[in-house]
Amino acid sequence: MLSQLLLGSALVCATIIVEVSFIGMASAALSRVGNRLTTGRKLMKFMLALLAVVLWMLAAISIGVWIWASAFLVLGQFQELETALYFSVVSMTTLGYGDIVIGKEWRLLSGLIAANGLILFSLATAFFIEFISRLRAAQTEQ
Repeated sequence: MLSQLLLGSALVCATIIVEVSFIGMASAALSRVGNRLTTGRKLMKFMLALLAVVLWMLAAISIGVWIWASAFLVLGQFQELETALYFSVVSMTTLGYGDIVIGKEWRLLSGLIAANGLILFSLATAFFIEFISRLRAAQTEQ
């Protein structure tokens, strides 16, 4: 049980580091181009910026899925990459079909990946809300 908790905690930390790094890079990029988003065709620029941010954060979450899938492969829980990715996506989104499960010796990781998904999606959502509110405020000041 302790090994499951330690490994799961390390994987959660790794995915959070990835997500926070992506948020930091997006924030830095938006700071650099922010002034250009508040002039001219504001609606089009807003939509394009939001699309870019959403795709960027989806990439961060996808890396988290790959991290977990890789761990499941290394642990020998799955033989194929597709199955490991499928289980990781289903677990991280807390959908949890239950059609594929991991072995009893590592099953605690199932709950940890679900909790990790909640954290990652919450961070992304918080960033989206902050991005939208700041950009809309900046656009209305102009």
